[in-house]
Amino acid sequence: MRPIASVLIVGVGGGLGTSLARVFKAEGYRLALAARHPQRLESLAQELGAVAIGCDASDPNQVAALFEQVDRSFDAAPDVVIYNPSARVRGAITEVDPQAVAQALAVSAFGGFLVAKHAAQRMLSRGSGTLLFTGASASLKGFAQSAAFAMGKFALRGLAQSLARELAPQGIHVAHVVIDGIIRSADRNTITDAPDALLDPDAIARSYLQLVQQPRSAWTSELELRPWVERF
Repeated sequence: MRPIASVLIVGVGGGLGTSLARVFKAEGYRLALAARHPQRLESLAQELGAVAIGCDASDPNQVAALFEQVDRSFDAAPDVVIYNPSARVRGAITEVDPQAVAQALAVSAFGGFLVAKHAAQRMLSRGSGTLLFTGASASLKGFAQSAAFAMGKFALRGLAQSLARELAPQGIHVAHVVIDGIIRSADRNTITDAPDALLDPDAIARSYLQLVQQPRSAWTSELELRPWVERF
């Protein structure tokens, strides 16, 4: 009998990562939650019966250790892996700190590569799995004084496109999700005279679940989620 399906969510914070964890738990998935500061996940992990693991996704050794711990916790590789971290560095190109930009690229893009590498190694041996990447408006269009974020998100999108072409024929579903808008949070809960102008993190999470549940004959490789106030 096949064990209950499992999901590893890398980059769990108080917003979308939390919603992803709750939506997948409601569907019966076993959960592994990874974040740079795992102590912040203790309450959520206890609530959902999840495994909380500390990991800097830009560090190759920590990512390798993350997957080894998940393998031990589930006695199997995860069926679904979601890469959710990103790093923003704002500033004029003439003034922005190069080291901060390098770190932002490492988190937004290189970490995605590291996580994908370990996920693919396990999924290929099984011949199935789903690998999802969280993108942003900056995946499609660069904004002034946001070069670092745009570079990282463009790179992550390119990674997802390459992996989809490489891995789909081998049974692994790879998809990139463009979050084109502002996600609702406790600090940003409404916009006057504009109902549904903010993206609902639970609705986003359910869209991720739908990607995981798609039949192989009609896989989506990129999904754009955008509230009606956003300009195309």
